[in-house]
Amino acid sequence: MTATADAVVSPEAHASAQADLISRVEITLFSYPMVGVAGGADMPGAVGERRRLAVRIFTRGGGQGAYVGGQANSLPQAATCAKAIIGLNAFTREAAYERIRRHLRKEDRMGAGVVDCAMWDLGGQILGLSVAQMLGGARRSLKAYASTWFGSDEGGLNSPEAYADFAEECYGLGYRAFKMHGWSDGGTKRDIGAILALGERVGGRMALMHDSACSFRTFADALAVGKACDEAGFFWYEDPYADGGLSAHAHRRLREMIRTPILLGEHLRGVELQANMVLADGTDFVRADPDFDMGITGTMKIARFAEAMGLDVELHAPGPAHRHCMAAIRNTNFYELSMVGPSRGDFNAPVYTCGYSDALDDVSPDGTFPVPDGPGLGVSYDWERIKTSALDRVVIE
Repeated sequence: MTATADAVVSPEAHASAQADLISRVEITLFSYPMVGVAGGADMPGAVGERRRLAVRIFTRGGGQGAYVGGQANSLPQAATCAKAIIGLNAFTREAAYERIRRHLRKEDRMGAGVVDCAMWDLGGQILGLSVAQMLGGARRSLKAYASTWFGSDEGGLNSPEAYADFAEECYGLGYRAFKMHGWSDGGTKRDIGAILALGERVGGRMALMHDSACSFRTFADALAVGKACDEAGFFWYEDPYADGGLSAHAHRRLREMIRTPILLGEHLRGVELQANMVLADGTDFVRADPDFDMGITGTMKIARFAEAMGLDVELHAPGPAHRHCMAAIRNTNFYELSMVGPSRGDFNAPVYTCGYSDALDDVSPDGTFPVPDGPGLGVSYDWERIKTSALDRVVIE
């Protein structure tokens, strides 16, 4: 015997569902000073500026989620994403992802990350679970690598020997991996010198990486630096030359000529483009970033794709969302503690009220950083400080 009946929803369940509907999103663009940094280079005594987005999501029932990150120039996209999630249930992140992906189909999707990360924080706050727990993560701490500022004639990283000295200093702090960003002037001589100096001074004790941020102008220059990485036994070679890290063909040819693994993907947005690069044999390691790749949702899609392909995924840059993702990813090696240098210039927003830190000297003696264990992203923010340094604010209801 079969029977049909309309589903009966209790008033309590209906009220609960209504309470979890997203009703308001606030996005604040704010700035803060970076002491010891100028033009992306380690510079004693200099004062630079950085701008970030602060997102707060509210539900009808009073639930709140928040995230600080992203890029200043992605504010219009973030506002578009905010409009797309109004009225959605706080836990329907896949539906939000699909809406946002369509709304930003003609854009680079950079504004999606901050909104998605805030939605994950919102869900965790409501449930009383950390994002790592929601993702099924088990790691409590993450091995980190120190990732430098760029070199400069006048800065703290002004010679190959200065890079080697700083690597030794980082080793003393507990780091067992080190990535250099070179001089970004298109030249190769000093970069090669620093690569060889690092191999001689800390090779065998630290995993070493090189990232030119696409500064080498020709394939020949990229190849010459890659061969130096081979000689020094580097762990990876990242975004070598001026194609913008986008050419699968060129990097496939480069992979055939050097032994050091290639890492690409910082300038590709989302799982589809990352998959295209991998399937075209353009990279050995896969890149992902919750700020750049449509949030935690997009980052975990990339991680699962990389796992299916038998490759490691390395998260770009530091942050609470990055730590929670890494806690739930098997096929990853290091947490990127960037950007750092002898002058201790810190590019991370000084807005945490909970003791969270991505400062160079706050690494544990064993070279790790902890995964926050509180609800959601496990961090709290100084909203008064963000408000007083605000440059723009958008409210979507």
